[in-house]
Amino acid sequence: MAGHQCYHCKQWVDEGEAHDCWTTTESALTRDLSDDLQEAWERLRDTAAAFGEQRIYASHKSIMFSRKSCYFFVRPKRAFLEVCVFLGHGLKSPLVRRVDRASKSKVANIIHLRHRDEVEPPITEWLQAAYALQDVVSAKPTALRPASNARPRAVKKKAKSAAKTKKKR
Repeated sequence: MAGHQCYHCKQWVDEGEAHDCWTTTESALTRDLSDDLQEAWERLRDTAAAFGEQRIYASHKSIMFSRKSCYFFVRPKRAFLEVCVFLGHGLKSPLVRRVDRASKSKVANIIHLRHRDEVEPPITEWLQAAYALQDVVSAKPTALRPASNARPRAVKKKAKSAAKTKKKR
């Protein structure tokens, strides 16, 4: 029978058969978690859902929490939940495993959760701050960026020619 092996998920796909290994759900990502991780996930999701209106969806191997853009996501692993919280600054705490610059205005703070009891302050406060950050970022006025060298072209040319004249003397 003709077909091929999906380069991504390594599943055999028969010819003409529809295949979409990128489509996933929250339950598919969390179904194989241990009981402790399941409880931690449920508490984390309930805490975040209580913040207000947002979109919670699965994407590839992560579960995203977003308002205008993603403010945090969870990547379920075998031994822990990897939580990535986007804030305006890096966090200095033993709970934070890694800090990476995500964009000009956001910093990704990576946290590992292993138990339900870890979903409490300061982690919940950081999630709340990330949720509220989008109000602050979107409220900033968008200003035009000045050119790398703010002098007008005519002034630049005059300065260049004056420098050449000075060298000749």
